[in-house]
Amino acid sequence: MLNVLIISPTQKGIGGIAQHVQGLSNFLKQKGHYIDFISSENTFTLPLKGLRNPTFMISAFFKTKLKKDNDIVHAHNLPAALPMKNASGKKILTIHGVYSEQVDLLHGKTTGKLSSTYEKDALTWADAITVITKEAYNYYTNLGFRVHHIPNAIDVSSLPTKADKRYEKQIIFAGRLSKEKGILTLLEIAKDLPEDHHLLILGAGPEENKVKEATKKTSHIHFLGYQPKEKTIELIRGSDVLIQPSVMEGISSTILEAMACKTPIIATKIGGNKEILEDGKTAILIESDHGKIVEAIYTLMSEKQKAEKLREEAFRTVQKYDWSHVGNLYLNIYESLLQ
Repeated sequence: MLNVLIISPTQKGIGGIAQHVQGLSNFLKQKGHYIDFISSENTFTLPLKGLRNPTFMISAFFKTKLKKDNDIVHAHNLPAALPMKNASGKKILTIHGVYSEQVDLLHGKTTGKLSSTYEKDALTWADAITVITKEAYNYYTNLGFRVHHIPNAIDVSSLPTKADKRYEKQIIFAGRLSKEKGILTLLEIAKDLPEDHHLLILGAGPEENKVKEATKKTSHIHFLGYQPKEKTIELIRGSDVLIQPSVMEGISSTILEAMACKTPIIATKIGGNKEILEDGKTAILIESDHGKIVEAIYTLMSEKQKAEKLREEAFRTVQKYDWSHVGNLYLNIYESLLQ
């Protein structure tokens, strides 16, 4: 049995990192290993923009000294790297995307440059580095680091089988309400949809007020806020189309879940989307243009045979992203570090 300490800025919720660490933790527990967590859910963190990650890093840094006898310390994303450095045990750092580029997009180039410097230092603190996309693998390999590519995963067999269909023509977005997820593009898309095409928006984030304002002006936009995973899956399964108009994306848990739910997908042709989806075979992949996305929605709503082919091929493809396979890739790294 291994003692594994997982350090993550977030442990709960529908965000990609939270779902990843939940899935990994469940897999490791099923294999008989002991799991402990340091996350913002059990560590002092100021829930304010610009302060959440720094306060988590400092609090978690000191908290690691209380965690003894770790075989493996598995940190997720760069805010968890500093606490990882201070912990005892073999260290593995998983990066969910290209971190400095994400910071640059969300917080500006000055903060992005500072993050890039921290990023390069943090990578040297780990005994092993993993990334969830091929894009990130190429980026960090070109910086001179030895990197393992292990994709994101879901537990296909554990997903709820109930479908929650509230409207005859139901479209869904589930994720963080922020610029990189394309939420502002989504609101423009909604304006061009007929009133009988109902858009469900699930999630929370910095652009939440703009989403709420849009629901007041447009009767067929329905903001449901944050929803627990079980309810989110039921709504995805009951929808005719899932839209992900991201401008930056890793391996999205939401897309994997839609594939497993046999819900047809429209996504932007960027990042990890291009790695797990094939245009015309498992999804419709397009540029980040709201007019093209609206056209794709009409296509899937009207061409039922095409939608059926996409959903069936996507369901076959998602099986290789199940934790029963991906979890063993992490275990192999753990074991190699301990030998």
